[in-house]
Formats: sequence, structure tokens, C-alpha cells
Amino acid sequence: MIEQFKTINDISAVIKEYEGMLRLRPTRKYSHPTLYRNRDVPNSEKLIMGVRVKDWFFSENKEWVLPHNQMGLSFSSTYKNLKSVYKLKEMHSNGARVDVYWTLERPDLPSGFKFVADQKTKGHYFLTVTEPMLLETLIDKLRVVARQMSKITGYQP
Repeated sequence: MIEQFKTINDISAVIKEYEGMLRLRPTRKYSHPTLYRNRDVPNSEKLIMGVRVKDWFFSENKEWVLPHNQMGLSFSSTYKNLKSVYKLKEMHSNGARVDVYWTLERPDLPSGFKFVADQKTKGHYFLTVTEPMLLETLIDKLRVVARQMSKITGYQP
């Protein structure tokens, strides 16, 4: 399925149609959908090679990312959650526009990855690791996930 959404009605209808399978991720405009640049995060947040430390469960030496079912890259699966995360991203990007990327939860995720529902927030999912992996492996696999994502143009909540 390859579609380009132009309006909010398009995306809200598709979210309803693919509820449970659709994963959406707002990011600062012109930013990578799965990796961060320094300008994408507040100075207080630590990045290692584009990976935000607070998102993942690291080994002490920060060379390995370890499995944790409530840590990983954040995605929305409902319009309500997307709308609130979008507004938060917009507020924290100092007036910069926000893009929304989407993918479907599918069996061809890179090995060692799984989408897991947030136990605290309805409509929020984590892309988690299911096996220990080197940080460099995580980054390579996040790039694969990014290539599977499409950008929604013209989205405004």
C-alpha cells in the first residue's frame, strides 16, 4: 500500500481503517524519521550517533542496547495520540514545522525489532528491541525502518 495523504480527513480515515496496524511518527521538518540530530532535541538530552539515550535501555558502557518492552522509538497509532504528540513536537521545535511519517506494523521489520503498546498511554507504541544488539546494529536497523516509512505532506492537526 503506497498512498500520499493530502488532508487531515485523508489521514484520520486511514487511521480508522488501519487501526491497530498503522504507526505514525511526527518529527521536526527535514529531520530523519528514526534518528536525531542535535538540533532536534533540547541540549539536556544526550545523543549517541543520532540515538536519543533516554529512548533505549543501554548497557553500562553504552555499547549495547538491551531489550525492554517499554523503551524504544515512539510512534502513535491513533489520531488522538498523534494530534497531541504533534502539538508537543511543534511547541518544542521553536517554530519549525513538523513532518509526520508513517509505516504499517508488518512482519518484515528488521530482526530484533517489535512494536509494543505503551502500558500507560493509549494509542502510543514503542519500536523496541527484542534481543541485545550493538548500538551500530540498532542504527543500521533504524535506517532500514526509515526507508519503509512514508511522509505525509500538508498535515495540520
